[in-house]
Amino acid sequence: MRVWLFPLLCAGCLVAQDMPLSQVLVEGEAWQLMAEGYGFTDACAADAEGNFYFTDVKNGTGIFKLSPEGQLSVWRDGLPGISGLQFGPDGKLYACQGKQERLIRIVPGSGEVEVLVTGVRPNDLVVNAFGTVFFTETKTQQVHAVSPAGVHRVVHQGDIVRPNGISLSPDQGTLIVSDHGGKHVWAFRVESDGSLAYAQPYMTVVTPYGTDESKGDGSTTDAFGRYYVTSEVGLQMFDPTGRLGGVIASPAPKPVSVEFAGPGLAWIYLAADGKIFRRKTASHGVLFQSPPVPSLTPPAQTR
Repeated sequence: MRVWLFPLLCAGCLVAQDMPLSQVLVEGEAWQLMAEGYGFTDACAADAEGNFYFTDVKNGTGIFKLSPEGQLSVWRDGLPGISGLQFGPDGKLYACQGKQERLIRIVPGSGEVEVLVTGVRPNDLVVNAFGTVFFTETKTQQVHAVSPAGVHRVVHQGDIVRPNGISLSPDQGTLIVSDHGGKHVWAFRVESDGSLAYAQPYMTVVTPYGTDESKGDGSTTDAFGRYYVTSEVGLQMFDPTGRLGGVIASPAPKPVSVEFAGPGLAWIYLAADGKIFRRKTASHGVLFQSPPVPSLTPPAQTR
């Protein structure tokens, strides 16, 4: 018999309060179309300057960059099929290249590609401040970890139907994984050696009527410890305790990837239907290549 234990998964849980969408959405602000004409936009990522990165998994051969002012450019070409991107503490851009069955990282400036792992089909990834890479492999139902020294191992397998999006809490002590084939977002405590403990279906995702498949996909985290997960019904927001704060309607069908970027990391960017959108928020994102920080406490709601 499995007993669910989840002690002190995140410090923010101890002081969590009701976190409605009104704490995030700005009145009068709507989604803005930033880029279009792609086959399948994915792999949302951001850097410390607020630049936003994405790929076209279906038709593209490289990585695109959107400046905070909205200027679009090709950051690196010749790397097709990238479905996950994140910067690491070494300043390199880590990428999931599933069709090529490898996990890589790209050196800014030179564009040199360093291969970290082969023989895998990574879907999405996150890199913590210590240089450990966690990535999902959907078909094998696995979550993998690669240590800063390059040691690769499977750290979880079997509970998640189709593991997909992956993110961390602001203090980097909690890892979350969305389930494309189920109705939960799973959470784990990250141990000091990079292993995962206390697996639990921590958040219940709203699913379309008549199905338990949420199509849970990309995920990100804000500085207050709220988690954002793309799904069949829209962009779903959860507080640090796993409670649903609300669903943000997607500006296009099939939202697949999400990230905070732009000025002050205060804009939430969304990849959906071959397009990129962004929306101004009253929150801001957190960069995991920076030292871990406690979740901020939202200001009190006025009534």
